[in-house]
Amino acid sequence: MPRSSTRTSSRRSRSRRVGESAYGVLLVARMGLMGLLALLLLVAGVWTSWSTAQYAMLVKGRERGAMTVSACAGERCTGPFVAEGEGRGSRKVSIAQAAAPDKGERVEVVLKPGSSHAVRSGPAGVLHAWVPFAGSLLLAALVVAGGMRMRRTAWVMGLLGAVLLGAAFAAM
Repeated sequence: MPRSSTRTSSRRSRSRRVGESAYGVLLVARMGLMGLLALLLLVAGVWTSWSTAQYAMLVKGRERGAMTVSACAGERCTGPFVAEGEGRGSRKVSIAQAAAPDKGERVEVVLKPGSSHAVRSGPAGVLHAWVPFAGSLLLAALVVAGGMRMRRTAWVMGLLGAVLLGAAFAAM
């Protein structure tokens, strides 16, 4: 003898289904928008960092040497530059004040081609060049945590940014 189904199916109204659908679309749109914003922040950080980091990291074939900081004004410090293999100061170059040591100290630098601007080389220079990316990691972590509700990913991004900032501070 076949059993009859005692279950009754309850159907939701059309307006409720449309409302739930619209809410789902809004959630997906929010996730997509916040993901694009986080990606934009990260790309901007890499773009800004790379403009300096390429000189600090890829030193082969570039003019390298040492600079002695003699004066600082505004956001730049200047001093005589001694190219590798030369024994005397050849010309005056400038370096960002944030990357420069104290007045009178020498620092290894790489010159940007066709200019008198120098970029600090070595581990300290590389870390200093990636500081904008570290800041973008911190900002993107806030977007990922608040807008996308991905807390673990945000914690990892934030900690990576903080470690990079701390390492750059310690290396200087």
